[in-house]
Amino acid sequence: MARPKNDTFLRALLRQPVAYTPVWLMRQAGRYLPEYCETRKRAGSFLALCKSPQLACEVTLQPLARYDLDAAILFSDILTVPDAMGLGLYFAEGEGPKFERPLREEWEIRNLAVPDPNVELRYVIDAVAEIRRALDGSVPLIGFSGSPYTLACYMIEGGASDDFRRIKTMLYSRPDLLHHVLDVTAQAVTAYLNAQIEAGAQAVQIFDTWGGSLSHAAYREFSLAYMTKIIAGLKRSHDGERIPVIVFTKGGGLWLEDIAASGCDAVGLDWSIDIGQARARVGSKVALQGNLDPSVLFGGSEVVAREARRVLDSFGPGSGHVFNLGHGISQFTPPEAVTALVETVHAASRAAHRPESKG
Repeated sequence: MARPKNDTFLRALLRQPVAYTPVWLMRQAGRYLPEYCETRKRAGSFLALCKSPQLACEVTLQPLARYDLDAAILFSDILTVPDAMGLGLYFAEGEGPKFERPLREEWEIRNLAVPDPNVELRYVIDAVAEIRRALDGSVPLIGFSGSPYTLACYMIEGGASDDFRRIKTMLYSRPDLLHHVLDVTAQAVTAYLNAQIEAGAQAVQIFDTWGGSLSHAAYREFSLAYMTKIIAGLKRSHDGERIPVIVFTKGGGLWLEDIAASGCDAVGLDWSIDIGQARARVGSKVALQGNLDPSVLFGGSEVVAREARRVLDSFGPGSGHVFNLGHGISQFTPPEAVTALVETVHAASRAAHRPESKG
């Protein structure tokens, strides 16, 4: 398959020259869009929406119809992997994701098995193929998964947690058990991302949402080590094209150099770090993605434009920057704020990519 007509996103991830800084948004297909809410209502539930390749394709394309974004991201949920491992994912109204069978007993942990992504997660792989066809070579498609540690947080806590008491108790009192969970999950994520790549994903992102809650030593041992293992097992080229890998650890600014050394092509940044300082720390080793505070989008179009330019100016001239938010877009975001953001990034970044600008 040929490269997409607009391959700016892929080129920026590989630090190749681009005409402007590409932009996409984490959770760009979501509840801030009225058309998404209508499709979700038609699906009957969030999980039904995720499990219908046709509807997942529909909502993936919705933000691209509205905004001049440089990439599509597969519509799915990180918790499809533990669901496929038999933990019984469900969404309680107003409470977020929960598992019917969280990992509580040692025998449950020892019985954990790697699901076949082409069987238990077939609906996701079918969605990737359908979205890729529907995009018709316009922009690249991003596949994704949660990191093993982030998935384990939900698998062991049974849902979202404020203090991660259960998983951290296991981490310190029975590290052998947690390592087993993480090892099986890392194998599952590797197989899952490779299946997405084979079905048509042209870049993949690992979402390490809860890695930043770990201590310095624990982050390296229980989160980064397993993401590094996954990256080593990924297909890095498919159909003659390189498949870039992005790692995003929320709260991971302390470990930038370590993340950059994991084998990834790009490091996603949250909004708590200055992107110019991050660039100075990792040099030309990897591209950087980010990192506007999603709350800026509540401030009106002038504020959005000013803060977007601040991120662009901080990164400076040259390639290797994919503009994004520092976390997923809020459901309360006014849709017109995204128009202001995308237009500002595209227009304001062109000067930094002229041939005389050297990065």
